[in-house]
Amino acid sequence: MKKIIVFVVLSLSTTLFSHAQIIEWGLKGGLNFNSNGDLTNEIINISETTTIKSNNSTGFHIGAFAKTKGSLYVRPEIIYTQTQSDYDSEGSFKMKKIDMPILAGVKVFSILNIFAGPSLQYIIDTDLDGFNISDVENDFTVGLNVGVGVQLGNLGVDLRYERGLSDNEAAIFNNTDFEGKIDTRPEQIILSLSVKM
Repeated sequence: MKKIIVFVVLSLSTTLFSHAQIIEWGLKGGLNFNSNGDLTNEIINISETTTIKSNNSTGFHIGAFAKTKGSLYVRPEIIYTQTQSDYDSEGSFKMKKIDMPILAGVKVFSILNIFAGPSLQYIIDTDLDGFNISDVENDFTVGLNVGVGVQLGNLGVDLRYERGLSDNEAAIFNNTDFEGKIDTRPEQIILSLSVKM
């Protein structure tokens, strides 16, 4: 999986930057309104399972993008993202990751953009308040981005929905006792402000 992701990113980068005259690039940042999947407590001795849904919480992102010119375009991005999901009495689950969306889009009425595409994600770190948490099953995961944006000169604003597609769980321990597992797939609304350089 890692080799495939590296190949796709390198191939896309080489193709885009070999045609540098048709490339725009810039910086972006914004807010993530995030919730991860369910937290499941498992009491092994009495075969009881409790599922806790996550509450939405706010995170942030910052990064850069490149974009081909034209009414149909490709827009790869590289973004550092930090999110948090709250699980009532269990505490807050925090995740730090690198996102690499590869979006295909279309301009409508010269200022409106509609886009979609996969998002490759590399998880850097996870933490759950008051518990030890194992490494997630897969450091590399795949999600889907769908959104709309408005471009006014060099400034852009976009709103997108992201959903993690890859099953990816982490085990939760209380000291050394197994407590359960957490679904680390994000589901979020992302609001971004971008500036073309």
